[in-house]
Amino acid sequence: MAALAGMVSLASPASAVPRLTLPPPTGSYPVGSTDLHLVDQARKDPWVPTGPRELMVSMFYPALLPVGPKRPYLTLAEAKLFLAGSGLPDIDPGLLAGLRTSARVDTPPLPGKRALVVLSPGFNKPRTTLTGLAEELASKGFVVAVIGHNYESFATGFPDGHVTGCVACGSDSKLLPPVRAADVSFVLDTLTRASSQWSRLIDRTRIGMAGHSIGGYSTPTAMLADQRIRAGADMDGRLWSPIPASGIDRPFLLLGRESEYTPAGPDTTWAGSWPNLTGWKRWISVAAAAHPSFTDVGVLGEQLGLREPGVLDGVRGMQLTRAYLSAFFDKHLRGARQPLLDGPVAGNPEIKFWN
Repeated sequence: MAALAGMVSLASPASAVPRLTLPPPTGSYPVGSTDLHLVDQARKDPWVPTGPRELMVSMFYPALLPVGPKRPYLTLAEAKLFLAGSGLPDIDPGLLAGLRTSARVDTPPLPGKRALVVLSPGFNKPRTTLTGLAEELASKGFVVAVIGHNYESFATGFPDGHVTGCVACGSDSKLLPPVRAADVSFVLDTLTRASSQWSRLIDRTRIGMAGHSIGGYSTPTAMLADQRIRAGADMDGRLWSPIPASGIDRPFLLLGRESEYTPAGPDTTWAGSWPNLTGWKRWISVAAAAHPSFTDVGVLGEQLGLREPGVLDGVRGMQLTRAYLSAFFDKHLRGARQPLLDGPVAGNPEIKFWN
């Protein structure tokens, strides 16, 4: 929610908000979730090199039944650090800590192997800010792994209760994609090895990745480093390092703000990399969207009484993000026909295609 710090209060003060909510997922499956603490003993942490690289990963999956406690959004300690880092220390952290999502903690998964989607959050954002998208994909039959890139978020909590901050904040953004690519490959190795319980749920021939902001910028880097990633999507992430001339021949989706990401817009990095996406590709802009519109931040910021003038409604931003990401992965990981990706539709006037 760092972007929340620049928002303008248009609604009731945060102290008057009774509770925060996320829109429930729209798919036909109930959603389960669990957190994994993974340690890469073969790699020193690039930001704090006194120990191995440690990651927290939130798994979301289709569940057998909607039973068990609902997933908490953040711990109180995480919420305090997140809000302080975002320049919002006056907002009650209990509001975020009190939020419960639709996913049920540790409920048994639906048997069978399914496509996996890896999600990478924006810089300084907890992985939880992609919960709305993760739950949507899981409710539609995907297994989803949301990676918490340690020391790259204002708050990453671990099972023993300690919470790390953003040591990497202030670093050159070009340093992050190789780190995140290595994180993704390690997570894929861990989840798909024969000894992992997740190997029984993941079809290793159908793996995709999407990221927001720096996470989106890191997606092409991860795809170039790991051929297991069969399709990728960048949500509102500037490609500071252009995709090399050797190109990416796998499906790729660019989804971003119309104010920033059009061929004639302020950003030039998408246009520069566009010719080097040599497989199936789409470039889609969303009118009136802001940077947080593609994550939970747009929805929750609005409920907290923080909203930029003229910005797309938070729930609408989530609806569009969910619809186009779900369609993209359904098409390219499961072979389904998705007319939504063929061009504009009357029901989504905010959407423009720049193919």
